[in-house]
Formats: sequence, structure tokens, C-alpha cells
Amino acid sequence: MLTRRSFIASSAAVGAATVSGCGRNDEPVVFAEGVPMSRYDKKTTAEQVVAGLDLAGKTFLITGGTSGLGLVSARALTARGARHAADGSQPRQGVRPRRPASARCTPLALELEQPGPIVACAAEVARLGMPIDGLICNAGIMVLGDLRQVRGIEQHFAVNHLGHFLLVQKLLPQVQAAPRTRRRRRQLSAYKWAPPCGIEFDNLAGTREFTANKAYGQSKLANALFSLELARRLEGTRATSNSLNPGAVDTALWHHYPKWQQQALLAADQGFPAETPEQGAATRCYVATAPALAGVNGQYFENCNAVVPPPQVRDAALARRSCLRTTSEDLLRPWLG
Repeated sequence: MLTRRSFIASSAAVGAATVSGCGRNDEPVVFAEGVPMSRYDKKTTAEQVVAGLDLAGKTFLITGGTSGLGLVSARALTARGARHAADGSQPRQGVRPRRPASARCTPLALELEQPGPIVACAAEVARLGMPIDGLICNAGIMVLGDLRQVRGIEQHFAVNHLGHFLLVQKLLPQVQAAPRTRRRRRQLSAYKWAPPCGIEFDNLAGTREFTANKAYGQSKLANALFSLELARRLEGTRATSNSLNPGAVDTALWHHYPKWQQQALLAADQGFPAETPEQGAATRCYVATAPALAGVNGQYFENCNAVVPPPQVRDAALARRSCLRTTSEDLLRPWLG
């Protein structure tokens, strides 16, 4: 999450639909040292974590802010006086977007699948002249079934990772122009589905041994590694970058599963999906606004607290050595400028 809190919504497919079929219920949670503990837990709502805050004059940009977790986050932040921009286009998945009930909402269009619309959206943000107090990269897709490609790249990687990578790079001037900016990247525990090597740089087209779960997990791991490397590069600046796991949330992505798969997940974990959208949006809103977290950088949050993530998510050497950033830059060079 980059800090100075600005909030513009985009429509990349499913919007904020979020779900994870593999939670961390079977793993001990270790809290990160040196990060203030909150009094909140998995049952806390977005409204509760921002209660009492004055966000007047702050601007937050949220991708996928017209439905699901993005919409809930928008409502919670604008209720405290923040400004937010939402996109009103129609997501491909058939989920009709709804605008937050706020006069402080500025509509913007963004399609994360194609670089052109991303660059255009970033240019519009620059034209509006709004420093970004908080950039919440929330939108994403999970497509079940056969391999799909975008410009020769597997679709999950192209949308969930490369789309947000390009958007963040183009918006960095607005982010760093803010008094203090936070960037937050949604990262699900589906990173467990990623290949054993982490990121298959020799198979970004997805043609080798494709499964939707593996492709989705790889894109989520890429999100976490990008956030970690970005945090390192932002050290010494006014901006910070953190990632988080919103938990198993009952949103559009959950209903996107076939009935048989929903039943299988429920049988494996009778508490799944465990959280409402209001609860699932709490962690992102807390990390984006909590005064106690000003300056906290490169952390991974669950249930409104910084925790020690699994090794593949906190591997700083992998984030640098794996050429994730270099590979992304090479793939997007015509649009990075």
C-alpha cells in the first residue's frame, strides 16, 4: 500500500471478488516483531477500524471498487470523509458494478487486461492532479477451466500481476507527491498453489502443465514478491508498500466456483467461506489508515495484524534475484516509457 490515501476504482473483471480455498487454519500464526499490534480480529468490520478517524482531504485509489470488497472499502473510507474515484464500466464476468453512495466519488475506467487502458487511466489521474494517499490494488480474476492468454501471457499473470505492476509504475509520481503514501496489495493464501519453484519464468505463457489453480497461485505469489521488492526500493521515501490476506470471504469469486467445488470446499472446512465482505475489507482499511502504521513497510497482514508469512512470500532474495521486476519491465517496456 502506498500511503497518502487516494482512492480510484477500476473494473478489472471481477472487481474485488476474493476467496481462498486454502486458509492458514492449520498453521501457527507468528506476529511480526516491531509492528504495533491492533485490537482487531477476523470478525472486525471495515467500519469499525476507521471509526473515529478524520479522512477529510485524503484521496484513495482502489482498483475494483464498484463491487465486493472494493465497494465495501470505498463506503467505509468515504464515510470518514475521504475522496474516492470509482469506475462504472461493466466487468466481463457479468457482475454489475454499484457506485458508492458518495458525492466524493470520481468515476474512472480501467481494464487491467490491456496496457493501453491502464496508461490512459494513470494519465487521467495525473490530469486530475490528485496526490494519492492510498493505492489499494484490489481487483483481480480467477478463471476456471482451460488456458487463456493475453498478448501471449497466461491470463491470471497478465491481469493480476502485470496489470497492477504497470498501474503502480505509472502512478508512482502521484504516490510520492503525497505527504505520506501507502500501497497495499491484496495477497491471498492461494500462493500455496504456485509452482514449487515460485514463478515459472520460462512458462509465463502457461502452456506447460496448465491448471487454473496453479496459474492463480503464481499470480498471487507474484503480487506478494512485487510488494516486497517495491518496499525495499521505497525505503527512505515517504511511501510504503505492504501486502495482505483478506481471508476466505463470501464474495462474487466464491459464487464463481461450480456448485460441486463449493460443496467440496465446504466439506473440507465447514467454516468456509468464513467472513462477510464487511469483515474481509477490514484489514485493507486498517493498513491504509491506521495512524499507528505510518511508516510500516514491507509487511504482510492478516486479520488487521502484521504476521510472519510463509517462506516463499518473505523471500527478499527471490524477489530480487528471480528477475520478477526485470521480467515485468521487459514485458511492459513499450508502455512504461
